[in-house]
Amino acid sequence: MIYQEQPEDFNPKFEVVSCFVDYEGKILLLHRQDHKPEGNTWGVPAGKVDEGEKILDTIVREIREETGLEIPSSKISYFGKVYVKFPNYDFVYHMFDTKLTIKPQITINNTEHKDYKWISISEALEMPLIQDLDDCIKLFYKI
Repeated sequence: MIYQEQPEDFNPKFEVVSCFVDYEGKILLLHRQDHKPEGNTWGVPAGKVDEGEKILDTIVREIREETGLEIPSSKISYFGKVYVKFPNYDFVYHMFDTKLTIKPQITINNTEHKDYKWISISEALEMPLIQDLDDCIKLFYKI
């Protein structure tokens, strides 16, 4: 479950960054490998923040590692964060976005993902998404 305000009993184990990569009104979704946590679901480029790493550096790294895209930090905007509570742990989830003007060549990391799609927001909300991503999409796109 996500919260926009930090819950009183919130005890984050880590921080995660994510990015809505937009090209002509469609976002990039990555299909998670079956063996990954929440396997066979779809998500945006995302990952955990390493100790001592800045969140903007983390999202640049994660986008590069998961898609092969080299997007400069100056082209990525910070949207905000939410507080995520799962039964076994809590974490902070940071959301970024970037808008591309040229359709890029995507090279997925096959150890993490098995496919990708450029998809409209309404279509994305009909897909089997990683937990709580639907709520984050609705928050970001004000649906």
